[in-house]
Parts: sequence; structure tokens; C-alpha cells
Amino acid sequence: MSTSRFDPRKLGAYGENLVTQWYLDRGYCVLERNWRCRSGELDIILAKGRNVVICEVKTRSSERYGTPLEAVGPAKQRKLRRLAAQWLRDEAPFKPDSVRFDVAGVMGTKIQVVISAL
Repeated sequence: MSTSRFDPRKLGAYGENLVTQWYLDRGYCVLERNWRCRSGELDIILAKGRNVVICEVKTRSSERYGTPLEAVGPAKQRKLRRLAAQWLRDEAPFKPDSVRFDVAGVMGTKIQVVISAL
């Protein structure tokens, strides 16, 4: 799939689908996708056993504005932590043994996942 000339929502959904499959192939199960609250959104929330992974996905069609992973700066990291705390408090189906934050970058069909990025 060419990622050029797509609207941002379609491009984002494309990247999230690729990354979700990447995790499924490694034995994770999806707890939520695109969880929203008044403060923002968490892209993908997964579990493997009693361990939760919250993955922020950034998809780009080019590096014109930087790489996908460069888009998750300190302010975005703080926001993700706040959103995760709210999800864990209000929505989590179980009390996890651990919570990990990953960041996934997608460019074309290439996926780069940074484990424990935050």
C-alpha cells in the first residue's frame, strides 16, 4: 500500500493496523484500540499475560517533518502517562503486574517498535 496522498486519518489507521498485527504475531492480545477520553487518546493497549503494553503509533508518508519516532517528544510522553493512569484506574479489566510504554513508527511498510520507550 502506498502511503502517499492519503488523508491523515487513513494513514494513521493503516499504521495502527500494521503495528497491531506486529504485536498479535508475537502473542499479545489487544485490550483496546483508539481508547478516548476528554484528555486524549491511547492508540493501542495490549496485554501479554498480566502485563500491559501501551503503544503510541506514529505513521508518516515521508521524513519531510522528521521521522515518526521524533514526533513523540516530552510533552506527548507526559500526556501518554496521564492517559495511561486514567485508563488503568477507570477501564483496565485487571490489575496488571507491569505496564510498559512502547512507541512504534511506521513509514510505508516498514515498522520500527521501540520497546519500553518511555
